[in-house]
Amino acid sequence: MLNNKTILITGGTGTFGKAFTSYVLEHYEPKKIIIYSRDEFKQFIMANEYKQYADKLRFFIGDVRDKERLQRAFEGVDYVIHAAAMKQVPACEYNPNEAIKTNINGAQNIIDAALDSGVKKVVALSTDKAVNPVNLYGGTKLVSDKLFIAANAYAGHKDTCFSIVRYGNVAGSRGSVIPFFQNILDNGGTELPITDYRMTRFWISITQGVELVIKALQEANGGETFISKIPSFKITDLAQAMLPGCKMPEVGIREGEKLHEIMVTVEDAPNTYEYDKHFIIFPQMTWNEKQKPNPDGKGKRVPDGFSYSSGNNAEWLSVEEIKELLKNLELEH
Repeated sequence: MLNNKTILITGGTGTFGKAFTSYVLEHYEPKKIIIYSRDEFKQFIMANEYKQYADKLRFFIGDVRDKERLQRAFEGVDYVIHAAAMKQVPACEYNPNEAIKTNINGAQNIIDAALDSGVKKVVALSTDKAVNPVNLYGGTKLVSDKLFIAANAYAGHKDTCFSIVRYGNVAGSRGSVIPFFQNILDNGGTELPITDYRMTRFWISITQGVELVIKALQEANGGETFISKIPSFKITDLAQAMLPGCKMPEVGIREGEKLHEIMVTVEDAPNTYEYDKHFIIFPQMTWNEKQKPNPDGKGKRVPDGFSYSSGNNAEWLSVEEIKELLKNLELEH
């Protein structure tokens, strides 16, 4: 599917962008991968890391806020993966206009540039925080998701398709709980603080996140939200896996934080179908024949009242299973 194709990744120097680039170079023979981002130093570092693929990679300095620059970058591009965003909850709360410019206006710029340039498919990365949002970051990503879904109405006769991939914090990613705990341990700490003993999270690796995007590129017809079926874990079990027998003082939930990661709400259920390894939320409103729910007939509609969160999951990791996963986990610093 990606052989001899040109792929552009916004925010391409981030953890996801680098993992996606490695995956594509390992499994396909792309014509070109364009790394679009605004940090020239990170591009310099990535270019050195991927020297052996210099003939395949292009590094394009630009900001998703800059529509003209996007239009220039999108010329001749087949597929776009939109991973650029302001993601830090406190930064978004303190700088709301900046978050809106990047996460909402930037999303609209991606859409316009893709339509004008004849891009075949756009897959936008979403987050559990966009579901019933309680902070500005989640609110901006909810609007972004809605923009990408509605963009399919504007494709007209053009064969451009927009879809979404949603998952929570990647295990080991910068700012998440595992590196936080590990930093305490590295500095000789003997207690691991828990914000709330009831708190749960999904466990997804960066490779699983990349594979979900590949699935969306292969299967999307327009407007779908793809969600992986992955195990949950309790934060208290994670602490015991990292430091068995440790004390776990409860310190209180942080501003803008949820007890559980939510991927599918009860209100989404009428449009959600379950497959072997994932769920798809189909758009409530459709604008063409390709957007019919469950077009291949392989999915099963979830029952009314269904929801999917890390707190009501059917699959859970034990302390021992978490220990095994931690052995091969690379932490992002």
